[in-house]
Amino acid sequence: MSRVSHKVLVVVAVASMLAACGPSQEDLDVQVAKVRQLQGALNDAEQSQKALEERLASVRAKNATLSKRLSDLGENVSQLQDERSSLQSSVAQLQERERQAQARAATFQELINRFRKAIAAGKLSVRVVRNRMIVELPSGVLFASGSAEVKSSGQTTLAEVASVLKDIPSRDFQVAGHTDDVPIHTARFRNNWDLSTARAVNVVLFLIDHGLAANRLSAAGYADTQPVASNETADGRAHNRRIEIVLLPNLDELPDLSSLEQKPAAKP
Repeated sequence: MSRVSHKVLVVVAVASMLAACGPSQEDLDVQVAKVRQLQGALNDAEQSQKALEERLASVRAKNATLSKRLSDLGENVSQLQDERSSLQSSVAQLQERERQAQARAATFQELINRFRKAIAAGKLSVRVVRNRMIVELPSGVLFASGSAEVKSSGQTTLAEVASVLKDIPSRDFQVAGHTDDVPIHTARFRNNWDLSTARAVNVVLFLIDHGLAANRLSAAGYADTQPVASNETADGRAHNRRIEIVLLPNLDELPDLSSLEQKPAAKP
């Protein structure tokens, strides 16, 4: 029971006792006035309590709204942090690719500088195809027509090439033989596939004899399947008869394809 209600009951009780004792009209008027005064105070208290309850409800509603906003903000912050981490990872990958590209460019430039004399003499050329450097030697420099044996003048050129390639660390090389589209059929070679492959293998063996590690070399024959000029002219066919030494990319320069690896099926 509130303090105001208690006072009202006390006054009413006092008024009743006075009435039983036969109080005067003046005393009764005074008591009635006190009762009315207390009733007004009670009404004021009730209004104040109602206002406080309304303010409390409003505060609770605002608190719930703020709590939800804070929760949403926390989720947004977590999402932004994840996006930031992803961006940092992407930046790091791009920086690493840029570093690798610069290293490749430096290697290519060094090769060109060291081969400059042979390039000027027409013994070889250097091309970049699909981001791979290719040292190209015309077959006429290395081989007699229809032969896979490296001739003496070609050995001098190949020795120069070997002295440069063996100084390039952590690089593998593929030697590729190419022919024109004129068919060949001899006791030694059944077709242009045989000829192009035999020439590539002999160049690999020569490079090994001149200091290149065997595990850094491979040989391939492409016959006339990858021409670089038209086979309709003698000059074009001469360009197509060639040996290419391709600088293969390092494994760390290749894209990571591990996510594409097929996972073993789950056992039932």
